[in-house]
Amino acid sequence: MGLIPRDEKFFELFAALARRLTQCADLLHKLFSEPQHINEHVAAIKELEHEADHLTHDVMERIDRSFVTPLDREDIHLLASRLDDVIDMIDGTARRAQMFHLKDAREPAKRLSEVLCQAAAAIETAVGGMKKQKVVIERARELKRLEEEGDAIYHEAVGELFAGPAPDVLEVIKWKDLYDKLEDTLDQCEDVANVLESISLKNG
Repeated sequence: MGLIPRDEKFFELFAALARRLTQCADLLHKLFSEPQHINEHVAAIKELEHEADHLTHDVMERIDRSFVTPLDREDIHLLASRLDDVIDMIDGTARRAQMFHLKDAREPAKRLSEVLCQAAAAIETAVGGMKKQKVVIERARELKRLEEEGDAIYHEAVGELFAGPAPDVLEVIKWKDLYDKLEDTLDQCEDVANVLESISLKNG
């Protein structure tokens, strides 16, 4: 049985947040692929991050105003917060790349950010299909696989940084930090999947 919506606006707000997440992930991938355009990508991500903050604020206000909510209030709060957390992490990663004056495009960063794009798309599909348990469970399974794929790329990438007789210390510090941030963001995507799966099982 699907969810019985009492206030469809919550689902619209979740969908809007998930859409901003996908857009941010795509921009971060572009940033790591086209570092020469880093400033415009960082600015675009920051704008989306502001929009996401407003949407999250709308969700919280609506929880307080609604007499009957379609999901547990705690679950609504948690899902909105987790989606916003991923967007914040993407924004933080982009600003870090800018702070490091990123000039070169490295293959592992492109691969990790590509996996993040796939994870964001899976989240957007799961959020859009929240009322269908099968959709959520399938996307949650996909997100687990993507997180494991990201882990493998991360470990290989960090290993490469320390390979060779005399690695450039500043480059190692810079890229290790960026790889860490990308991997942490993918972990956060899996947290979103866990929240969605929990909500779906509870309300299925």
